[in-house]
Amino acid sequence: MHPPLRILAGVLPAQPRRTGLLTLLLFSILLEACRPKPDDMVQPATSFGKSADQYSADVATKWAGLQLKLTKSTAGFTPPVASRAYGYAGLALYEAVVAGVSGGKSLAGQLQGFVSLPQPESGQVYNWALSANAAQASLIRSLYPKTSDANKALVDSLETALLTQFQDVDVSTNQRSIDYGKKIAEAIFTYSTSDGGHEGYARNFPASYVLPTGAGLWQTTENGQKIPMQPYWGQNRTFLKTNSQLVMPVPLPYSTDIKSPFFAQYLDVYAKSKNLTQTEKEIAVWWADNPGETFTPPGHSYNIARIAVQQSKADLGKAAETFARTGLAVSDAFVLCWRCKYIYNNLRPYTYVRLAIDPTWIPFWPAPPFPGFPSGHATQSSSAATVLGALYGDSFTFTDDSNVNRVKDLARGVEFKPRTFKSFSDAAQESADSRFFGNIHTKQDNETGLAEGRKIGRNVNALAWKK
Repeated sequence: MHPPLRILAGVLPAQPRRTGLLTLLLFSILLEACRPKPDDMVQPATSFGKSADQYSADVATKWAGLQLKLTKSTAGFTPPVASRAYGYAGLALYEAVVAGVSGGKSLAGQLQGFVSLPQPESGQVYNWALSANAAQASLIRSLYPKTSDANKALVDSLETALLTQFQDVDVSTNQRSIDYGKKIAEAIFTYSTSDGGHEGYARNFPASYVLPTGAGLWQTTENGQKIPMQPYWGQNRTFLKTNSQLVMPVPLPYSTDIKSPFFAQYLDVYAKSKNLTQTEKEIAVWWADNPGETFTPPGHSYNIARIAVQQSKADLGKAAETFARTGLAVSDAFVLCWRCKYIYNNLRPYTYVRLAIDPTWIPFWPAPPFPGFPSGHATQSSSAATVLGALYGDSFTFTDDSNVNRVKDLARGVEFKPRTFKSFSDAAQESADSRFFGNIHTKQDNETGLAEGRKIGRNVNALAWKK
């Protein structure tokens, strides 16, 4: 007899003893059944089936690869517009799987205006690869509505291929997961429409913009573009409030005095144009990332994130966080960089050198159609390097293959050779240097961009990614 039952039985009256014993026996059995077992104590209250870290990162990397292709081949996806698309795609990927990540925490309630999201059903099984697939397909269709029919067919094809690759035997699990991913995408796209950059691909050079004039201000570049690119982009909502609160950097005061620090910055660019090495030319061209020819500078960072995921054999959960952090970082970097550019409207070396140093000067690379200070390349590259370093370590050697398939630049005698780096910060530094070697940015532009980018990336890292 169970010890507690024997003790209690001894105090029962004689007549009801048998009934009392039976009652206590049943009570004891019930208590034993309800007592937590070791296995019960380590299981979550609800079960979602396989966790996100039990899926490969194929869904994440293949959608990133297709988005890079769409950015390159879709009209209007200038660097600011592209950065925003990567930001929302990374966010959608993350939110579609975070409920399946052990200890993972949604960014709802942490980003500006991002209050709530649909939730998975408690106790139901989800296939997180299918949720991610559906979310990416749905959101990318919404972000690239004007892309070509051929590109739209690629989106359909990839969605189908990944569904075939990852679907479960249970049809209800598949459908539940797909529906959840679509709901996440719909909610995030709705959120995106209120940030100020919605359909920005249709207004890169707004005719309504009145170009400020005066000494030291940006002027039309050699390509004849009279209206600068996305002059209102800096008014867009950043993902992070902490980023929008960063103190705006201040450039050196304008001067044509040959003894002034401002003059020295541009003289340095001019001097470098006279003695570029072959390696420096290769660096300048490798990182140029012109829209329409490449997947743009933020796409270059997004591709480096893809390389990190593939090289480290990250699982789906970590891959989703990687693309989310990178997307948020480069998107906020472009908003803040553009905000600063159009506060100061700082002129490019192309204008200043011809005005104050050499009226016949031609830079190695044509000047982009927007103000100089600070460098967008430096800002976004540094922000991305900061988040990737936090995820994969400061000493992560990788080979950047972003432009390996491009044909030789015959005009400049430069081939597109893959470049190897010992860290993400080394790559960001070279990205910044490339603009100096291309003669389109001063060192002040680059140094400021690198410093501001690190602040932006640190703020992204400081979000609560875990519960």
